[in-house]
Amino acid sequence: MKKLLMAGAVLVTFITLSGPAFAAGYGGAGCGPGSLVAGTQPGAMQLVGVTTNSTFKYTQLSAITTGFSNCNPQGLVKLDKEREVFAQSNYSSLVREMAVGEGENLNTLAGMYGCSKESHGEFNSMVQENFQHIVQSESTTSNQMLTSIESQMADHSVLSKSCSGVIG
Repeated sequence: MKKLLMAGAVLVTFITLSGPAFAAGYGGAGCGPGSLVAGTQPGAMQLVGVTTNSTFKYTQLSAITTGFSNCNPQGLVKLDKEREVFAQSNYSSLVREMAVGEGENLNTLAGMYGCSKESHGEFNSMVQENFQHIVQSESTTSNQMLTSIESQMADHSVLSKSCSGVIG
């Protein structure tokens, strides 16, 4: 019975969340490596595609950003909104990771700003050192956080040059 309920919950979630993906011309798995496996045919292969995208999440992120692996950069998430969606979805984790100066989500955010892997440590140190300015209160929103990070990056001697996605 538990398995049947779990399968039903997965199916309902899949159907609910896949509407935007189908509207963009992708199958239920969305774009990325999973779409290359699953194609656009409905059915169980879409679950394999979703699992593939989850397993290769960094490849999925790169695919959305650059438009490879069957992703249209003007599709589900526009390039100029990707950081906003990521920051909003991972806000609590990002705040914790900024406070300690390291973490997977923080490294992903640095990559979304076009920072090379070599400059991720510098990015992490910068957000930790400026944490009080970036997250000023418990009511700071993810967009306010990003605006503060971008301001700090634009003024930073290294990151303003080494991160291609710096705004300002």
